[in-house]
Amino acid sequence: MHSEALPAGARAALKASYEGSPGERRAQLETAAHIIYETYGETDLECSDVRELVGLPPGCGC
Repeated sequence: MHSEALPAGARAALKASYEGSPGERRAQLETAAHIIYETYGETDLECSDVRELVGLPPGCGC
């Protein structure tokens, strides 16, 4: 998740999810998933795959 190929906003949200309070973690992971999905949405990358990639269960979309 530290790859330069990952959008900076997604990297920042992932970092914040691990440095912040447990209550903020899910929101930061949701933000990261949204950024990644929007950036790579024109590929075959599914929302559920993006959510799994950042550590979220399948669910409410990206």
